[in-house]
Amino acid sequence: MAKDTSSEKQTQTHEHMHQHKKTRAVVNRLSRIEGHVRSIKTMVEDQRDCTEVLVQIAAVRSAINKVGKVVLEDHLENCLFHAGISPDDNDIWTSVKDVFDAYF
Repeated sequence: MAKDTSSEKQTQTHEHMHQHKKTRAVVNRLSRIEGHVRSIKTMVEDQRDCTEVLVQIAAVRSAINKVGKVVLEDHLENCLFHAGISPDDNDIWTSVKDVFDAYF
């Protein structure tokens, strides 16, 4: 039997949905990234120097990583909350946040 690679299978959601606290900030960052990518496209179309283009691509990559961190951090906080770990338990939250920040 063929392996199911439909988009339905690929878009399964996590069992606990939540309201994202930083939706507006994430959307704003993504809008800025979108504009930045468009400007890079224009740079390429205008035959700008490859070094300049690569610097801008690196900046977009960094911005994508940062917005991903915001989304992941929100998700992690929600997972800890659903696991019964209270935000008042500062030792656990601080420890997880320190590891998270060290990795990213």
